[in-house]
Amino acid sequence: MAKRDKENQQEDIVDEIITADNVQEEQPVEYDVKDSTDDNETEDSETEEISETDKLLEAVNALTQENSDLKDQYLRKHADFENYRKRMAREKADSIKYGNQELLKDLIEVIDNFDRAIKSSKDSQDFNSFKEGISMIEQQFTGMLESKWSLKKMESVGSVYDPNAHESLMMEESSDIGVPTVIEDFQAGYTLYDRVLRPAKVKVGKPADPAAKTNQDSSEVS
Repeated sequence: MAKRDKENQQEDIVDEIITADNVQEEQPVEYDVKDSTDDNETEDSETEEISETDKLLEAVNALTQENSDLKDQYLRKHADFENYRKRMAREKADSIKYGNQELLKDLIEVIDNFDRAIKSSKDSQDFNSFKEGISMIEQQFTGMLESKWSLKKMESVGSVYDPNAHESLMMEESSDIGVPTVIEDFQAGYTLYDRVLRPAKVKVGKPADPAAKTNQDSSEVS
């Protein structure tokens, strides 16, 4: 009897094993399949990243080229400015150095006239002719200075005393004048255009003191 029970138990175990194997065979097999949509999205994302990187690189290259061009332009402009500055400084120095050459050319002609007058005086020994020649040279000289260089000799005698144009060396009272007046010119003054270049050194006559004049008249009457 015990042997029979044991055989039945073994048969039951074998049936369970067979049943389990059949169940496993009937279950469907699942495959790990990747979604193609996810792959496409990943590829699109990578493409967009590459495109953005290319754009940034192009922008950087463009800015680098622009910076190089601007630097080149700056260096050229700086070099041009330095050349211009040096040229202006050189021209200014030349202008100061040779600025009076036209005036000196005119003065040379006056010197030539003096030389002619001196040679002429040696031959003729005529003082009056020499004096006349010197006077003509002086007139030519002053006329040239006035017409070409606006240097004019002031006519001071008889004019009202002006401290800006006259330097008074002497003063003298006079009953014939009502305001201070230049009565003698010791050294001529000159104007350049409308500016006094050198004031004239003069003797000034001033009106007499009324009280002194009255006393003088009274003494003459008595």
